[in-house]
This record gives sequence, C-alpha cells and structure tokens, in this order.
Amino acid sequence: QVLLVESGGGLVQAGGSLTLSCTTSTDIFHTYAMGWFRQAPGKEREFVAGISRSSGHIFYSDSVKARFTISRDNAKKLVYLQMNTLKPEDTALYFCAADRFGLGDNSSKYDLWGQGTQVTVSS
Repeated sequence: QVLLVESGGGLVQAGGSLTLSCTTSTDIFHTYAMGWFRQAPGKEREFVAGISRSSGHIFYSDSVKARFTISRDNAKKLVYLQMNTLKPEDTALYFCAADRFGLGDNSSKYDLWGQGTQVTVSS
C-alpha cells in the first residue's frame, strides 16, 4: 500500500514561516501530480497548491498565492510546501495528496492521501 506521510507542522506566530514536507513509499512518485490541501475545524477541505509530475505546472489557491510555494524533488520522493507570512486563518490540518491521472484542485480526483500535519498560527 502506498503511503504519504506529512511532516513539518507546528505552532508559529503570525508573520512566521513553516515548511511542510511529504514523503512517499512508492517508487513511482514521479508519475503522480501532487497537491496540498487543508482543513480547518468545522470547514470543508480546501485546495492549497498543486504541482505536476515534472514541476512544469504549478498553481495555488488565491488565499495563499504569493505567500506559499510548492515544490518537489522526484529523486528524493518529496514534495514541499514553503509557507511564508502565515496568518491565523492559515490554521488547519494540512494534507498532501497524489493524483495518478492529472492535476487539479478537486480533492475527489486525488487517489492517495496522507494523515495530515497540524499548522497553528497564533495572532
């Protein structure tokens, strides 16, 4: 079974930075488009950022654009989410996800999910 494991979450003050990482057990990581999603208490899961297999296509939700950066290292089977200028409204459980067949912002299209890493931004 393919696993995705996130790390790097924590508690940070508003204006601070965190970098999330997601690693996988699969040897075909390079064939998956990857995405980051988040879910705050009482809210639906929302798309944050996505990156294509070769990093040629990257896009972000409007709420994080210019503050967050997604990247990947296929040799190391890692995907990252660099988060700068964090705001209290960024507080959520962050998930990485893998899509075998495309790249998009629809969570239902993603095949594999990690367990999430908590990000808490204090004001």
